[in-house]
Amino acid sequence: MMRIDEIKALLPQRYPFLLVDRVVDIDLEKNTIDCYKNVTANEEFFNGHFPDHPVMPGVLIIEAMAQAAGLLGFTMAGKTGGENSVYYFAAADKVRFRQPVVPGDRLQLVAEYMGCKRDIWKFSCKALVDGKIASSAVITCAKKDI
Repeated sequence: MMRIDEIKALLPQRYPFLLVDRVVDIDLEKNTIDCYKNVTANEEFFNGHFPDHPVMPGVLIIEAMAQAAGLLGFTMAGKTGGENSVYYFAAADKVRFRQPVVPGDRLQLVAEYMGCKRDIWKFSCKALVDGKIASSAVITCAKKDI
């Protein structure tokens, strides 16, 4: 399990763009991560998307999956935060949206490591609500020294 302070030590995002609240499990034998984001009515984006029918924007669901993948990648690489490199979100392929994510949902984020070539990492990701897939994508991240 990883709480918010440990997540912040690994990810550079901060409010309102830190989209992982807790890591429930990281399995380094299977190279998977299971974490979640609590979606609340207080999220700023709901004011405009959409005022009378709030729906979490798809790009933020994809970003949440990418952050989950980043946490898995950092853990697999033995990173502890503060290193002189950052992993950028490089691509999202095979993106699918199956159901809306609304206030009150607990967005479960699952990522599985697919492979790495020359600091380019690929992950198969899913975002689920109540065990049903809300979105899925193949996320690619690229390392950049800073």
